[in-house]
Formats: sequence, C-alpha cells, structure tokens
Amino acid sequence: MRQFLSSPGLLLPVLLLACAAPPPAPSAACPPGTEAATIAEAFFGRNAAGREVVDDAAWARFLEESVTPAFPDGLTVLDAAGQWRNREGRIGRERSKLLLVALPGGTAEQATTRLAPVIAAYRARFGQESVMIATRAGCVGF
Repeated sequence: MRQFLSSPGLLLPVLLLACAAPPPAPSAACPPGTEAATIAEAFFGRNAAGREVVDDAAWARFLEESVTPAFPDGLTVLDAAGQWRNREGRIGRERSKLLLVALPGGTAEQATTRLAPVIAAYRARFGQESVMIATRAGCVGF
C-alpha cells in the first residue's frame, strides 16, 4: 500500500474516481412488500412522588380514552422496567409502558405532533415530570 500511495501516477486517477462517484443514498429503499415509515416510541413511567400512581386499570382507561383515539389505525403497548435520574438527582426505578406506533409515510415531526397531546394528557392526569419519546425511520409491511 505504501508504494501505491507514494506513486503520484497512480494516486491521481484514484482521487479523480473518488470525486466523480455519486454520494451514497441517504437511506436504502424498503424491501418488497414494505413501505417507508416513521416508528415512534413513547416511554410512560408509572410512578409519581415515589409511588406507583398508574396501576393497570388506570393505564387501561388512559389507553382507551387518550391513546387509541390518537392512533386508531393501530399501536402496540409493552410492559417495561424503567430507570432514570429525577430532578433531585436520585435514580428512580419503576414499571413503565412502552408505546410503539408505526406511521407509514409519516415523518418524525408528524409523529411528535401526534404524540404531543397524548403525552400532555398523561403528564397532567398522573403528575408525571416527563414522557420520553424516540423516533426512527423504518420499513413496515402489513
């Protein structure tokens, strides 16, 4: 390799080819049978003030009244175990709910906008400091 790089006659064509090559595609196309989508994840802690305030019945009501109307085409909810540092600097551990929503053709901004009222309702209803959200590009097929 050292000889190749130190030979000016060989280096120039390689550099010109590198400059002429098209840039890589921003993202690969989705496989057949799937389409581009934004995957949104929202992490709902169930504790407030050091105790669980969102039991299974309360979560079921919230899901029915707030989440399902916001995402009538479908969603998935998983049980999770969360951990985070609160405003006082203490580590809190709590049972959590993870909401997964796939939005075919949607953008991260659209997902965040659709989740915003759900998150605001959860924070107000259950006295939560925050709800974490994450969005990513993906491919979905039904």
